[in-house]
Amino acid sequence: MAPRIAPVVNLVLAGMLTGNEFGSRVTAHPALRDLPLEAHILAEQALTRRYGKIMPVFMSSTLASFLPVLLLDRDRRSAPFRFRLAGSICYAAMLVITLTRNVPINNRLVALSPDSTPREELLDLTDRWARLHTIRNVLNVIGLTLTVLDATSAPRAAGLATRPGRRG
Repeated sequence: MAPRIAPVVNLVLAGMLTGNEFGSRVTAHPALRDLPLEAHILAEQALTRRYGKIMPVFMSSTLASFLPVLLLDRDRRSAPFRFRLAGSICYAAMLVITLTRNVPINNRLVALSPDSTPREELLDLTDRWARLHTIRNVLNVIGLTLTVLDATSAPRAAGLATRPGRRG
């Protein structure tokens, strides 16, 4: 049972994370730029605080969900295994960028004073954050695509033939 559930959980988490990150990149954050300065700062801070509570668990559980799938696969030379492995590397790289580059910007955004922060300072921070977030989104989309390629490969689609307990 676990060999069948693990890839589904992994695919669902990867899809949800990728969709959430993409949505925030193309809708939420660009819309904030249209707000007056003080409202923009307060909205960035509210989103950052909310995401700061949710995303560490969401991102790390998505990355962790690759482990059982990779560990249960007997055929480590197969293209599907390599797709999933490459997908996991994309999500790991995204997490590294998040922790080393985006989180420090997030911390700075949360510390801004809505009353006294110049617009240029806010835009500099949000522009840098958006560039990094775009890179993270590209990694997520590539990672999800590779994960889908693994899940839909012939042996996988035909009953996870290379998973333990399955005949190929």
